[in-house]
Amino acid sequence: MTDKIGFIGVGTMGEPMCRNLAKKSGLTVLAADRDDAPLQRLAADGVKTASLDEIAANCTTIFLSLPGGKEVEQVCLGEGGLSSRARLGWTVIDCSTAPVSLARKLYAEFEGRATAFADAPVARTRQAAIDGTLSIMVGATEPTFRRIEALLRTMASEVTHCGEAGAGQAVKILNNMILFQTGVALAEGLSIARAHGVDGKVLYETLTKGSADSFALRNHGMKAMLPGVFPERAFSTEYALKDLSYAIQMAEEAGIPALGADVARELMERAVELGHGKEYWPTLLHAIEDATNKT
Repeated sequence: MTDKIGFIGVGTMGEPMCRNLAKKSGLTVLAADRDDAPLQRLAADGVKTASLDEIAANCTTIFLSLPGGKEVEQVCLGEGGLSSRARLGWTVIDCSTAPVSLARKLYAEFEGRATAFADAPVARTRQAAIDGTLSIMVGATEPTFRRIEALLRTMASEVTHCGEAGAGQAVKILNNMILFQTGVALAEGLSIARAHGVDGKVLYETLTKGSADSFALRNHGMKAMLPGVFPERAFSTEYALKDLSYAIQMAEEAGIPALGADVARELMERAVELGHGKEYWPTLLHAIEDATNKT
């Protein structure tokens, strides 16, 4: 294990993840991001601001936490990207949510340069990232997983080895697909209840006592949909659509209908059209409310 770790991308989730890594690992962490503000905040926790060049030159374990597949591909495979700088002993750990096919492509690329690659996307909320209680799903060889598990546990309370390269992304993408579909059910139920004079709080609190109870209900339903609080700089509708597109792509490649995912995508796209694209994704409730107001 290197005594210096690189962390590229310290946005909404990456910043608290990087902070926990620095605090709990006891190792020096070098971080890079286009936005200087989170880097300045992380400096108080001993994280050193660095360029991509400096990270590539000084770190053999490098984390990525980027918006999506396009950014991951650019950082890894673009001109001057990490793959062109890779050297013996490197391990690249991608905590972004990106296509399964890209994870497998990156594995082959880095493996061909005698380096290791793991896809390790994260689940749960930003608060979980702050608390260090994320769930991380890992696609990697068994030796690579054993080597990086302790580092991942500085950021997560659950770390699951899902299989070979791409398996972590597949499980994370399907986790989000199922979550979004549950969110659609919660939004529909809330709207129908209100239309029939039933207090939404009564509905949701009663559901927590029955078979419809879920993480989505207690977090996305009760904390966002019920009070109508959809902050920006959370998991936005635009980001949710990106993840959902990866799930639908997986379904199409396998020839499996994903009708529920299609409905969730339609509602999210409508929420974006209504101006809620930057807001926390449970704002898809607005798409249902908009349709209700037109009937």
